[in-house]
Amino acid sequence: MQISSAQNPKIKQLLHLRDRKERDESGLFLIEGYREISRAVKGGVHFVSVFICPQLFLGENEKSLLAQIPLKPYELPPHLFEKISYRDRPDGLVAIAHQMKRTLKDIHFQNKIPFLVIAEAIEKPGNLGTILRSADAAGADGVIVCDRCTDIYNPNVVRASVGTLFTLPVVEATSAETFTWLQKHSVQVVAATPAASLEFTDADLSGPLAIAVGTEQIGLSEIWMKAADIQIRIPMNGVADSLNVATATTLILYEALRQRKHRFPG
Repeated sequence: MQISSAQNPKIKQLLHLRDRKERDESGLFLIEGYREISRAVKGGVHFVSVFICPQLFLGENEKSLLAQIPLKPYELPPHLFEKISYRDRPDGLVAIAHQMKRTLKDIHFQNKIPFLVIAEAIEKPGNLGTILRSADAAGADGVIVCDRCTDIYNPNVVRASVGTLFTLPVVEATSAETFTWLQKHSVQVVAATPAASLEFTDADLSGPLAIAVGTEQIGLSEIWMKAADIQIRIPMNGVADSLNVATATTLILYEALRQRKHRFPG
């Protein structure tokens, strides 16, 4: 199943999915890259179509990955694949898939002490994707994206998350319904804000926890500042008054992980 023309309807559909409006209307999105597609397979994503360029494959594992997807791929020449790719160095794999419509009910603590991230109105796709990647690495139970600015199915979110979007519960919800859900499960809200007096390493982050982080420009909204059980800050000793939101989230996640390991060894 070879495609050689950029005018092919399949290629046009793929290119249209770069736009949020098309993703929202169709319920489809793009996944590019070996790691991302392999994690989508692991996460049970429903694929619609797969596009490959064997000349751009980086190794020998692509065939075994493609064998796990019950679709016959469309093969593209290098120049056409590079046209559809989001990457400077594409690795020859792109897929179209159905979006996963998860809700708060899909977050399960599995007899663990709840450990969550609340990402409110994050504007930059790369930051949101990095937050997902860090939450996965720290062993969080899920990420709740509140009052979204960035579409979680933006190709740059998928790329920056390196596919953890598919294996970590990621839910979109309003701030109001999220706060009600957290109260129901007795989860403490910890708001990250440069205005706080308590440093993050001095706060108790070992209990049922939701780390709330906000927009790059203005931080968390008033609803989360008021809802927070405690407010914490990361000390800034230079001229900058705050860190990148993804960097700040990563630091707090790993401090919480350190405290949990100390309190509950093994």
